[in-house]
Amino acid sequence: MKKHYVILAVLASLAALYPYLDPKYLTIAITIFLFIGWATAWDLIGGWAGQVSLGHVSFVGIGAYFVAIGSEYYGLAPWWSILMAMLFTAVLAYFWGRLTFKLSGPYFTLSTIAIAEMMRLVAINEGWLTGGATGVFISELPTPFGFDLFEKTTQYYLALAFAVFCLLVVFGVSRNRFGYQLRAIREDEQSAMAAGINPTKVKLRAFMLSAVLTTLGGGVYGIFLSFMEPHVMFNLLLSIQIALTAIVGGRGTIWGPAVGAVVLIIAGEVFRTTFAHANMLVYGLLILVVILFFPRGIVGEFVRNMIRRGYARRAQS
Repeated sequence: MKKHYVILAVLASLAALYPYLDPKYLTIAITIFLFIGWATAWDLIGGWAGQVSLGHVSFVGIGAYFVAIGSEYYGLAPWWSILMAMLFTAVLAYFWGRLTFKLSGPYFTLSTIAIAEMMRLVAINEGWLTGGATGVFISELPTPFGFDLFEKTTQYYLALAFAVFCLLVVFGVSRNRFGYQLRAIREDEQSAMAAGINPTKVKLRAFMLSAVLTTLGGGVYGIFLSFMEPHVMFNLLLSIQIALTAIVGGRGTIWGPAVGAVVLIIAGEVFRTTFAHANMLVYGLLILVVILFFPRGIVGEFVRNMIRRGYARRAQS
């Protein structure tokens, strides 16, 4: 496990130097880090627990809107708004999970879509709080320790810190009792219950942790955008993209969501400039090819092949 921390430390150190080497693609880098964090957070429930959610855009939107509303209406610093948003989504995820974990398979997934759509409608119709369809603009933010939060380099380091924090959380989960319980539930819920594991309780913890981490990233995203509009912040396509990032990289793996984010975001940018109007077609074909030839995801297939080669070597010796 120590090697994961070493790899992360090396990669984070190199990433920290990037703004001083070639700051031309900071916006793309920020997007990659946000999706690394979101996909890693999503994977706690969608990969480790096996409960596919397409409603995580709700948590992104809540984090972003709390920052905007707190700043514009109440003069709150973004870190206080983000903390309140994380507390709010922890409570929301608890009741959301209690209601929906009784469902299984596609019914749970459909329920998450329905709740995400409800959140979007609330943001549109409650104009007194969210600004309605016209949205909320962040006009002023504090400058902690002299750092301008509207400046791209500062936003870059915030996104990097978010991605690193999410990976550290998953590192910890993967090697403790909670992580083993999640994997047991994913593989066979009935057997897990026979072993004394309470699936609903464990999945609730995973969902709440996933929601809180996603909300943290939503707050960073709000600072990055500086303008919140319901049709963007609660767009179902963002939920799908977060889930696809983890699936393409490898669900239930430590590095899968991060690899998926790097591959899909960079590929999307390259295709947008190379293929112009046909970029979404090529992007879709890329996802299809990965799913067909890497059904467990890029990292998932790599880990599987490593394990198989290890078994083969031991059998020959």
